[in-house]
Amino acid sequence: MKQFGLIGKDISYSFSEKYFSDKFKNESITDSNYSIFDLPDLNLLNALLENENLFGFNVTIPYKEKIIPYLDELSPEAEKIGAINCVKIQHSKKVGYNTDAFGFRESLKPLLTPNHKKALILGDGGVAKAVKFVLDELNIQFKTVRRDKGYIYSDITKEDVLNQLLIINCTPLGTFPKIDEKPNIPYHHLTKEHLLFDMIYNPSKTRFLELGELKGATIQNGHEMLVLQAEKSWEIWNQPL
Repeated sequence: MKQFGLIGKDISYSFSEKYFSDKFKNESITDSNYSIFDLPDLNLLNALLENENLFGFNVTIPYKEKIIPYLDELSPEAEKIGAINCVKIQHSKKVGYNTDAFGFRESLKPLLTPNHKKALILGDGGVAKAVKFVLDELNIQFKTVRRDKGYIYSDITKEDVLNQLLIINCTPLGTFPKIDEKPNIPYHHLTKEHLLFDMIYNPSKTRFLELGELKGATIQNGHEMLVLQAEKSWEIWNQPL
């Protein structure tokens, strides 16, 4: 039985296990299994890697950057991004990929209009690195909002909101069960020209998205992106190195 899975910390809520279990059932894939590997410390990965039936795994918070030293090689795109969410194992060689960029790109592009030339990225973790990579590809200028250094939330002005018509939430704020949380931006300045993209998929409509919708903004959650990146991971795991 081929083993696949997801590694991260405090990830019992993850969508991945059910998604792949349903996929295997619906597509009559009987030689594969997908599990959650909740690792309180990334050093525990070494024991997991001793499993000869482990053919690949996804990576989520907080290990998308920390896992890089454990790998033998990175794909060219993953090397540029500097964050990993997919690892393929073949002949004991561990290769890191970033399928978040693919998922985000394909989910975002149909929603863009000529007005979306500038963006605000809320958060600066591993998934934000994939977002920056995609925005660079699409020639969309961006500013990154951090909690405690550089350009922070209290620095966001009315002009910033009106000039950056694409706003992307890369923080976990608003994830179930803490659904009342939201990034601290001046929502009253949002307009119908705005596009709000939230990496969160549970709940399907976060407070961040709700407040955007109330102002007439276009909104998109992270579910489609997750499906796209998951399918891309499956494709990578099943192609030869």
